[in-house]
Amino acid sequence: MREAEGLTVRNARPHGQYGTVELELEVCHQGVRDGASVPSSELLLDVASARGETYPIPAANPEVWFGALEDDLARRDLTINAMAIDLATGALLDPHGGQADLAGRHLRFLHPSSLRDDPTRLVRAARYAARLGFALAPESEGQVAHTLALWPWAWHVGDPPGTAPAALGTRLRRELDLLLQRENWRVALRCLQEWGGLLLFDPALQCDPHWARRLQWGMRLGLPPMVVFIAVAQDPVGLAERLQLPHQHQEMLRQLGELRYRLTLDGSAEGRLPRSAWQWSELLEAPGLTPQAVALALASGFGPRRPLLRWYLRWRYIGPDVSALALMASGVSQGPQLGVELRRSREKRLKKERP
Repeated sequence: MREAEGLTVRNARPHGQYGTVELELEVCHQGVRDGASVPSSELLLDVASARGETYPIPAANPEVWFGALEDDLARRDLTINAMAIDLATGALLDPHGGQADLAGRHLRFLHPSSLRDDPTRLVRAARYAARLGFALAPESEGQVAHTLALWPWAWHVGDPPGTAPAALGTRLRRELDLLLQRENWRVALRCLQEWGGLLLFDPALQCDPHWARRLQWGMRLGLPPMVVFIAVAQDPVGLAERLQLPHQHQEMLRQLGELRYRLTLDGSAEGRLPRSAWQWSELLEAPGLTPQAVALALASGFGPRRPLLRWYLRWRYIGPDVSALALMASGVSQGPQLGVELRRSREKRLKKERP
């Protein structure tokens, strides 16, 4: 292969408030590989100025200013990522003891107010724990316990979701997304729960012993992991609003609540739950519900598993045994009557199914 490379800046997206810029680079390959020209490729590169920061109130977005490299290292999450190489001299800058913690396999927060300033650092620590097999340093364990004992500061679960500080809202969601998508999520979530960190999301999640099974079922059913994870919260819709999940994900959680209500209503008296495949289909196909809501109920362990699973995998696909064209050919006119006959035909087929 004969090849030469060059870099061209295709786009630059500055974030002036934080002194960062995201560069979209085009890598130009010139030459021939296996008789064919080599196409260009894209590369994303984050560039940041050295910055310092302060937190005006706990869990808020920081106030950032341009500073020296020492200021920038002091704003990191953990000692192990608060090191830098001086490119002029090749010297390692390690003002917070990161090398020693790497050798000891410790995760140590930089200062006593690290978590109070930004509780998302605990989620990042869980990601490092899963990725590297490190454990929290003893004083960092104490900081976690102390900070969570004072949580949630000026904002409480049940307060309007829109008033939650960023580190308990959008930034917390981004960190959990990264954990669920990129890390060994079983190990990371286990660490986070052992540290008490799921309290940052919801007290019910901190006490939930079944999150691994729920997430595994959610993956098998093709559901968004974040939605599956928070489905058993005390107020899943409120939590979804606070984390600013996409509208369609919030709607799935609302429908899950509607499904639980319908199952409770129909099962409030003994023997009231549907007994046949047809009755279950009528319940689950009524307006206001989607198959995703039923899948979410299955993943979350809500409702009677067998009929919900049979409807999801089989019954909803069973249609009438006669087509609309055949019915019209037999004399049924278009309009409401045609719908009645199609529904009646499907009902007969479903009533033959074993519930």
